Amino acid sequence: MPYFKPFTVIIVGFDGVLGSALTGALDLFSFTGVSWQRFLGESVEPRFNVQIASLRAGDIKCSNRLIMQAHCDIQEVTECDLLLIPTIGDSIDKVLSQNNDLILHIKRLANTKADIASNCSGAFLLAAAGLLDGKPATTHWGYASKFKANYPLVDLQENQFVTHSKSLSNNQLGNIFCAAGGSAFYDLALLLIERYCGREISTQVAKTQIIDSKRGNQNSYTNVTLHKPHANPLVKQVQEFIEQNFTQPMQVSHLAAMVNITARTLNRRFQACTAMRPIEYIQAVRIEQAKRLLESGEVTIKSLASQVGYEDSSSFTRLFKRATELTPKEYQDKFSRLAI
Repeated sequence: MPYFKPFTVIIVGFDGVLGSALTGALDLFSFTGVSWQRFLGESVEPRFNVQIASLRAGDIKCSNRLIMQAHCDIQEVTECDLLLIPTIGDSIDKVLSQNNDLILHIKRLANTKADIASNCSGAFLLAAAGLLDGKPATTHWGYASKFKANYPLVDLQENQFVTHSKSLSNNQLGNIFCAAGGSAFYDLALLLIERYCGREISTQVAKTQIIDSKRGNQNSYTNVTLHKPHANPLVKQVQEFIEQNFTQPMQVSHLAAMVNITARTLNRRFQACTAMRPIEYIQAVRIEQAKRLLESGEVTIKSLASQVGYEDSSSFTRLFKRATELTPKEYQDKFSRLAI
């Protein structure tokens, strides 16, 4: 029996959806904890319970004329861990005009603790629901002008492969992810699998599916598995400052002064929200970025410490081994994407 409860993923189905995006998401999440285990002769332990939901559980007519059968009625979905909005393959205006009721259900589910993620032009459905106002988002470059014209309140970052924003909704922490067009969907899926299941499982999926998991801008996602759900704006401000400036020297006293509290108070509040002290969070962010650099194969062991904010490479190596039980060289040999 599995030692965990699988996470619930709901993929939104609608007429005009891009068939490959719909079935691709279904496959990637359904086979997490399955394919790798089969290859190694281990027990299969699916990490996600994945369902396609449409209005009234009706059949879905994909843009390539494939007819898909939904698993459930989105009106009956009351909660999930992750709500995925796949690519619109048909006319965007047509799909939006025909799915007012569906958009209301997307908005309803956003008012829970669920993470929300869109791929490519699926961001139009999130924007139509008002979920992206004032937040960063991305979509296919070919739709950038239309998106800006339709939704000027959205911070469209068309050059990003994946965007991530955190927002409060009904006192719950909601995370919204958007991926650009084409293969960026794989970046999004691997990012989300890592968020829920950890780096090792995400790497397994990348290897079994032969996916190049190098992300377009890695720094933006360093914190994805470190963020714990909380609603303290002061602690979030410090977290975001650390994540954006982790290569620079940092002292807890300076971080505390930045938000006008004492270092002792910052330590107490930070630990209550994240289960880490600020200094531990700084170290964790740096270690996570070091892992990504080692996995990419685009860094030398000699230069690694300085690239993540450490002047003393010996101290960094000790911290890295304490966190991963591997030296940086051992980690690179084991997880470098060049070795896939």
